[in-house]
Amino acid sequence: MSAGTVLILSIFAAIIPTVFFVSLIYWVDRYEKEPWWLLTAVFLWGAIPSIIIAFIFNSLLSIPLYIIDTSGETANILAASFIAPPVEETIKALALVGIFFWWRHEIDSLLDGIIYGAMVGMGFAMVENVYYFVNVFNEQGLNAWEMNILVRGIIFGLNHALFSSMTGLGLAAARLARQNWVRITAPLLGWSAAVFLHFLHNFTVSFGNLLCLVALASDWGGVWLLIAIIIWALIQERRWIREYLKSEVSAGVITFQQYQKACSTRERASHHLSLFLSGKLGTWRNSLRFYQRCSELAYKKHHYQLFGDEQTLQLIEKLRAELMHWQ
Repeated sequence: MSAGTVLILSIFAAIIPTVFFVSLIYWVDRYEKEPWWLLTAVFLWGAIPSIIIAFIFNSLLSIPLYIIDTSGETANILAASFIAPPVEETIKALALVGIFFWWRHEIDSLLDGIIYGAMVGMGFAMVENVYYFVNVFNEQGLNAWEMNILVRGIIFGLNHALFSSMTGLGLAAARLARQNWVRITAPLLGWSAAVFLHFLHNFTVSFGNLLCLVALASDWGGVWLLIAIIIWALIQERRWIREYLKSEVSAGVITFQQYQKACSTRERASHHLSLFLSGKLGTWRNSLRFYQRCSELAYKKHHYQLFGDEQTLQLIEKLRAELMHWQ
């Protein structure tokens, strides 16, 4: 194959699993979807600036290792294990820190932190995979290229999403905490978990053979832990919706039928699908926005109960007005 063909096929091989995983991550956010533009922004941060900045810092910080080890074998392992993890997780985390400071009102639960972290990780992984796919083909040929696509794109396809989700989880925990010590330690613990999991993966796969099983166990163990946290977060969000929207029915903000749909993702999905299939696209879009606002109202009421801040109270009144306008 020509160099151009290898590049194009490698791009497709990186994009296809990314689209699948990103769609899955977006689907998981059942009750209140995060703004598409913000998700796109963090994905692109992972895909373009993060890759470039990480390459520069990884290269500069690795120079002493290659001066000492002229063969490059040990230097490769040390650079991948001790330099790449903190550099890459720090750079990816900058997008999440930006959300924490400038769009913190979008972080309503632990799930939101996981979603944003996973998105920046998927952007980073997609572009990094293209680089490795092309390199492996040039150095080792077609069979190794195909195996690399399977391993990096599928088996370990969620790695970077897992790592940066830990940072996002820590920032979300800080956002929702009332204790100052939690606000300080949670982001540090989340970032440390991201760096450690990244280190453990890179270090174990560097030696191949049986140690790859350690990487497989740690990576997928981390994914299953995140899945457990996601399930717990979704149960918690449903409880908030049931609890905080109940009073909105008696206040006339929403009807009891709307309350029932707001509390059930299955009923929401069925209602939206029915509107879409019947061709009522305007009503379908309005319904999506309406139930999005219902979830936001419940989350903001929960946040106000925790912190009692004036800004959240104003958002609550604004959301109530929007919902009553739709009646």
